[in-house]
Amino acid sequence: MQDAAIAVNGLTKRFPGVSAVDGLSFAVRAGEIFGLVGPDGAGKTTTLRILAGILAPDAGTANIAGTDVIRLPERAKHALSYMPQRFGLYEDLTVEENIRFYSDLFGVKRAEREARGTELLRAAGMLEFRKRLAANLSGGMKQKLGLVCALIHRPKVILLDEPTTGVDPVSRRDFWRILYELLAEGVAILTSTAYLDEAERCHRVALLHQGRMLFCDTPANLKTRMRKNVVSVASTNPRLIRMHLERAQGISSLVMSGDGVHIVVDDAATRIPQFTAQLTAEGVAFESIVQVPPTIEDLFVDAVESKGAARG
Repeated sequence: MQDAAIAVNGLTKRFPGVSAVDGLSFAVRAGEIFGLVGPDGAGKTTTLRILAGILAPDAGTANIAGTDVIRLPERAKHALSYMPQRFGLYEDLTVEENIRFYSDLFGVKRAEREARGTELLRAAGMLEFRKRLAANLSGGMKQKLGLVCALIHRPKVILLDEPTTGVDPVSRRDFWRILYELLAEGVAILTSTAYLDEAERCHRVALLHQGRMLFCDTPANLKTRMRKNVVSVASTNPRLIRMHLERAQGISSLVMSGDGVHIVVDDAATRIPQFTAQLTAEGVAFESIVQVPPTIEDLFVDAVESKGAARG
């Protein structure tokens, strides 16, 4: 992708006994939100640390805004902002003082700092808290302040490492609203998350597992890759449903959800009557058994479990 703000090719990083990142390649355009999605150990943080110039890879290339971040990490840092899982806010400083500190680090002049800081704090819903100590902010507000500080110098590329983990739903929504507003500035956003539902908020996502990319596409296109059917069993006792159905024929993966169980099957028309008859015969209560559209989580879980079964 010639116009890529982030370009990664064959990126590899090994630690003793494990390949944290294994031949990863992708590109992110300006004005795009690209998600690295996967569980802990998928290679998300290692990838972001390499792109931030903190960690050297064993192989591969990585460019940020046209600069080779591996050979020239200090030059690349002028074009990017990296927000790790624990952003380095100073809790003994106020919101305003934290913004001033990061502005000084990036050489942002006072007039620009005040205008940009006010703009970002307003977007984050934090204008009235500018005099509050960072230590006295909620977890969600600390994350939003971290994002404000990361954006104060108008970077071309933003790297976010699981920014909404442990954040309350309202702050999580505000966080994503700020990201969407940045797209008009042509910012390229690379964010990682373990929440598969957040993949729906990205323009494109890469599903990672054990350092390797399973799929990379738009959320809508990813769902069309699912060749199997998904059956949802609604129940107040999903564990019991799983215990009774996990050995049934035609199932390739079975995952408990809040309102029941999602089951990936070979053919829903065949399996729904079988599951209904089995649960009824065994006296297991359920509310409904229906075919539902696949989610990105269904695709990811089925891909991982299919690979595991193939290796086994």
